[in-house]
Amino acid sequence: MQASVIRPSKKSRLLLFNKPYGVLTQFTDQEERQTLKDFINIPGIYPAGRLDRDSEGLLLLTDNGQLQNLIASPEHKMPKTYWVQVEGIPDSQSLDHLRTGIVLNDGPTLPAWAEIIDAPDVWDRVPPIRERKSIPDCWIQLTIKEGRNRQVRRMTAAIGHPTLRLIRCQIGSWKIDDLPPGHWRELEIPASLKDKLNTNRSKRVKWKTSGKPRHWKT
Repeated sequence: MQASVIRPSKKSRLLLFNKPYGVLTQFTDQEERQTLKDFINIPGIYPAGRLDRDSEGLLLLTDNGQLQNLIASPEHKMPKTYWVQVEGIPDSQSLDHLRTGIVLNDGPTLPAWAEIIDAPDVWDRVPPIRERKSIPDCWIQLTIKEGRNRQVRRMTAAIGHPTLRLIRCQIGSWKIDDLPPGHWRELEIPASLKDKLNTNRSKRVKWKTSGKPRHWKT
């Protein structure tokens, strides 16, 4: 019996990018607005999840569809942490609403982790946020495990504290750290995710049986 040989797949790529304000999370735009193409020139790579045009911070990109799904799909509930500058100072009751879940127009949110923090040491936004001298603002660190459309902004609005600036600082164990806006760096895929990728790949491999020598069929 002669078995066919499976060629080892090429090494998957994973990039961490600090998306600036005003950049679309896509590579093309008919209106000629800034996109990822203005910063990343790597064929075959796509964002794992989205970040609104008016939001900033951490975005992961990969050329592996399974890895993209593991990172972005709500099914896997990978936590995402944001620094959120809001109008006003939320009281403990407002923060508890975030922590226990808020009913939005598309249903209740999962419980979030929420705390008021000191202003993070981050880059200046261009253009700057609209400030009102008569109304104070503060920063909240918020961690969610969902990815609904404009979810964080809707959550803070629901407790009466509109979002002024939104920066995603962490996805899972990946952090923005000191990466400047508009820059990216390549990452090693963690062993835990490699194991999941290998498990998913093995589930798709089947024996081809027809009375002839067996071959792998993928």
